[in-house]
Amino acid sequence: MATMKAAAIDRFGPPKVLTLHNLPVPNPGPGDLLIALHAAAVSVWDAEVRNGTWWPGGRRKFPLVLGTDGAGIVAAKGARVRRFRVGDRVWAINPRRGFYAEYVVVNAQHAGRVPRRLDLLRAGAAAVTGLTALQGIDDALQVRQQETLLIFGASGAVGTLAVQFAKRRRARVLATARSGEASAFVHRLGADAVIDIRSRNAPERLRELAPGGIDAALALAGGDALERCLSLVRAGGRVAYPNGVEPEPRRRRRVRLLAYNAVAGPREFARLERAVAEARLRVPIAAVYPLAQASKAHARLDRGHVLGRIVLRIRPGSR
Repeated sequence: MATMKAAAIDRFGPPKVLTLHNLPVPNPGPGDLLIALHAAAVSVWDAEVRNGTWWPGGRRKFPLVLGTDGAGIVAAKGARVRRFRVGDRVWAINPRRGFYAEYVVVNAQHAGRVPRRLDLLRAGAAAVTGLTALQGIDDALQVRQQETLLIFGASGAVGTLAVQFAKRRRARVLATARSGEASAFVHRLGADAVIDIRSRNAPERLRELAPGGIDAALALAGGDALERCLSLVRAGGRVAYPNGVEPEPRRRRRVRLLAYNAVAGPREFARLERAVAEARLRVPIAAVYPLAQASKAHARLDRGHVLGRIVLRIRPGSR
């Protein structure tokens, strides 16, 4: 039986429980792809699964390979798969996890071709976050040209992409960050103005920037600072947030509030591929670790204040 290296946990706990295992290479079913992974994203929800504070459902079976998205090369495919060929560059998601490994099996419906603009390292960082950012801007908020949009939490993995997708819609983007370094970082990605949310006068600064009120807001973090900013959303405005943001934004009179989950499918990946080209998307990478150092990647994640996304490099090179 063919085996592969995988970073997995045998129990819940701190980053050190994430260790390298030799596991069987999974077999694709009729509608599946077997992907030889080059990169896997490291996400906050991976850490929550690792320490046992969140579980997406289903049976808890160890060893558990973490990771819900990444990118690589199609190594094999099921008999019913027509959209892909062996050798294609793909990015994919799998809510059942399994991306911290040399190979992963995913349903072909949950994969797309990697845009020419992206190498496999950056594509591996941007599958879930790209879908989440694009669907927040285009679907949930339906951002239009010249609207004033607030992106709260713009320096994170989703926020950095959302800023660029919003500028693709020619919106006026106001963003929040938590440090001078983060503010400069978000500004370079295209935000028209960035507010340091730690400042006591952040709401006043936001009011100066949007005297007519905010048309729409994408909330990527919750809390009192968010609520103060959302008080500036105008009547008839919109607020959207991905499910999992806590605490959830409070409802307000005459403001539409929408929670959403990113959807993955052939149409959604095709839209994302087009948006990447139109936005000339840059995918910020905060840090890169080899698969054998997945525990160090989680330790870095636990320290917080990550600008962009942390990635595991599974194989050398990323064409």
